[in-house]
Order: sequence, then structure tokens, then C-alpha cells
Amino acid sequence: MTAFALAVLLAISAPQVRRDFLTADEADQIRLVQEPNERIKLYLQFARQRLELVRQALEQPTPGRAALVHDTLEDYERIIDAIDTVIDDALRRKLPIEDAIRAVAKAEREFLALLERIQKVEAPDRDRYEFALNQALETTRDSLELAQEDMQKRAEEVAERDERETKQREALMQPKDLEEKRAQEKKQAEEEQKRKAPTLLKKGETLKKRP
Repeated sequence: MTAFALAVLLAISAPQVRRDFLTADEADQIRLVQEPNERIKLYLQFARQRLELVRQALEQPTPGRAALVHDTLEDYERIIDAIDTVIDDALRRKLPIEDAIRAVAKAEREFLALLERIQKVEAPDRDRYEFALNQALETTRDSLELAQEDMQKRAEEVAERDERETKQREALMQPKDLEEKRAQEKKQAEEEQKRKAPTLLKKGETLKKRP
């Protein structure tokens, strides 16, 4: 068993309320990379490793294989979700991620083809991981469709979704809390506008007071 496979096996077998979908080392790598294009590339690498682990596990029937395949497919699905979350956040902040989205579309076409091949594998323990496999397929198809979508359209959809969610949250708030929230948002917007206000002053210069 490879070191990576052992790390994944230890991660999925650890007793946790919400099982981590990344190994400790992978989580550290993600924390160190804040730039969205680089973070997406890391996630794609982790997703590819998960599918390779599934492929290898299905080549030989071994005790506990079905659990490993099931949990690894679940981790893969959550990695794909994480990729979409990073993309949506970058679009929300108007960051350039064209290269990353192209890489995602290319990689996910490969992932989908591999998952479809895995789906054709007949195995006696298939019923124990079939649901996770179907979910992984559906998530990959949805993510690939988004990656192939016009970025401007996707950015607009993200903004519309954010607005709907904000209205839903506000509908559940007490009037006093809602008033305080809007006052805080107004203050933040005014401060942001001041920071962005155009000026002809050079760096380090200040306005002189009139006598």
C-alpha cells in the first residue's frame, strides 16, 4: 500500500463526527495556498489521487475494500464541491480564474470518463459503494457543466443566489437585528467608498489646510 493510500485509509477510519475529506497534510497544503488558481490545482490533484485509489482498490478484492471505495468516493465528491466553492468565491470577488476553470473542465472530463468505467465494473460488493459512486458521477457532471458555462453568466448566477440567500436569512431575523445589520452594511459600504475615492495626490501627500 502506498503512503498516500495509507494516509487516506487512516483518515477515513478515524472516529470523527464529521469525517475530514482531506488528509492532515493536504489540509495544510490548502491552508498555505490562498491564491484561487493554485488552490484549485491542488484540489484537482487530490481528486485525481482519490479516483486512482478507487481504481486500484477495485482491481483486487480485499477485506474492507468496499468501505475504502465508498469513503474515498465520498471524499472525491466533497473535493469537487470544494473546487466549485473556490470558483464561485473568486467570481464573487472578480478575481481572474480563467486558467483554473479551463483546467477544471479538462480534468473533470477525464474524471467523468474514469467514473463511467468504474461504474461498469461488476463486483460482488458493489451495492456497498454504489450510492457513493452515483453521487460522485452526478457531482462531476454538474461541476463540469458549470466549468463549461460562460463565466459572466456563472458570476451573475452566483450573485443572484447570494441575494436570494440573504433575503431568506433576513426574513428570519428580528426587526431590531435586521436594522443593526443594515446599518453595519451601510457603514462598511461608506468606508469602502472612502478607500476607493479617486485622488490626484501622490503617495505620501496630504491635502494642505487653507489659512
